[in-house]
Amino acid sequence: MNHFDIENINVAAFDPMPSPEEIHAELPLSTIAAKAVMQGRDSLRNILDRKDHRLFVVVGPCSIHDPVAGLDYARRLKALADEVGDTLCLVMRVYFEKPRTTTGWKGYINDPDMDDSFHVDEGMKKARRFLLDVAEIGLPAGTEALDPISPQYLGDLITWTAIGARTTESQTHREISSGLSTPVGFKNGTNGDVSIAVNAILSSSRPHSFLGINSQGLTSIVRTRGNRFGHVVLRGGDGRPNYDTVSVKMTEQALLKAKLPPNIVIDCSHANSYKNPELQPLVMTDVVNQVRLGNKSLVGVMIESNIVAGNQPIPEDLTQLKYGCSVTDACVDWETTEQMIREAALLLSNVLPKRNL
Repeated sequence: MNHFDIENINVAAFDPMPSPEEIHAELPLSTIAAKAVMQGRDSLRNILDRKDHRLFVVVGPCSIHDPVAGLDYARRLKALADEVGDTLCLVMRVYFEKPRTTTGWKGYINDPDMDDSFHVDEGMKKARRFLLDVAEIGLPAGTEALDPISPQYLGDLITWTAIGARTTESQTHREISSGLSTPVGFKNGTNGDVSIAVNAILSSSRPHSFLGINSQGLTSIVRTRGNRFGHVVLRGGDGRPNYDTVSVKMTEQALLKAKLPPNIVIDCSHANSYKNPELQPLVMTDVVNQVRLGNKSLVGVMIESNIVAGNQPIPEDLTQLKYGCSVTDACVDWETTEQMIREAALLLSNVLPKRNL
């Protein structure tokens, strides 16, 4: 028996992948893009540290599949961000990796051609190109860290990172978060358990050592310093919302008991809107009202939004895709997005400046 009969029995192939350094050289970070990323990170850190009175809003498509429509959305969002910038800090939601409960399209990096061809090398380049374009428009970007290797390829273009409900409990993702250069939002578990997120914040705030890759693509022991900008994202769970005042108060108490800053973001989508995008504005209104009534722990919201409302299945003939419409979770349309954000900015413009006094 040779060793081939023992290892890699279920592996069909090992296809080479360009190193992060090679992809960075092909698509280098521009001065304009670097400025947008750094300013975005500074704003979020200051919001979390209560040095900036604004709320941050991570808003955008459930996932990116069409870069043309994605940049159309980004340009609209940049104009809106400039309009409400005194009250709200807008971050574009740019999600490339989609965690799956069973199977389905795994996102723009894994399968950019949307045909199960899995040209991951091309997907990574296309994702980096898109993030560069968004940053050069002047918008900060937020994404989900799902694959432990992707941050080496894209991390210099990210302002805010989410750890999803399925991965908040994962040691790998807590370790990655401890080394990320961005603030990190940990979602409560899919069952609604907030303690999972609190433990993740504690874990990621401390140094870790784990296996990863460096910029040359070499397997390395990654040693981190710890990330003190972890915070909770409440997204509901087990089909029930948790954005209400009681859930928020209980989350505050759990954070304070763990000696963590009471920083809470509300995800207007997922179980908080019963996966019905038309309910997202009601969640947003509730969050705004809680802040107006004196809540000091709510620092941000997330909205799943696109140019066109709803979602669509991926057709065999990709020319039949509806422009600006999600192929994953259903979203609110652009008009609704503008209305939600403008109303929030108007209602909070006189409240937020006094909030941290």
